[in-house]
Amino acid sequence: MRQRNLMTSGARALRKEMSGPEVMLWSRLRGRGPDKPTFRRQHPIGSIIVDFYCPSARLVVEVDGNTHATDEAMRKDRARDHWLASQGIEVMRVPAAAVFRDLRTVAGRILARAEELRAQPTSQTFFSPSTTRSSASGSPPATLRVGEVG
Repeated sequence: MRQRNLMTSGARALRKEMSGPEVMLWSRLRGRGPDKPTFRRQHPIGSIIVDFYCPSARLVVEVDGNTHATDEAMRKDRARDHWLASQGIEVMRVPAAAVFRDLRTVAGRILARAEELRAQPTSQTFFSPSTTRSSASGSPPATLRVGEVG
């Protein structure tokens, strides 16, 4: 319970401090209709917080800025992506520069991918990763525990 409260608090804080490209992208992903993919921003999954998550498509969108260019950051990103894939969640990484350069195209590709994934029949049942209790297939990498956003 304490871990979930920490994750929720952390996600709330991150929502208030979104980067410029995240704010721009959120303006295009938010408020979709009932038959369209709906995204959540700064959403906790297990003990990590992702930039954007579409539950109906099981799609995570990560906006990668300069801080993701170091060897250590890329290692952590690979570990996160691997763990999310083990949970049946696809990760789409988007360079922050691409959001600045062509927001419309980036958002269009994300929404198109979400629609594709929503249309695919699922062959495996997964728990909804909306809380820390949902990591039924194991925990996120040890380097990505509570309090670390990655």
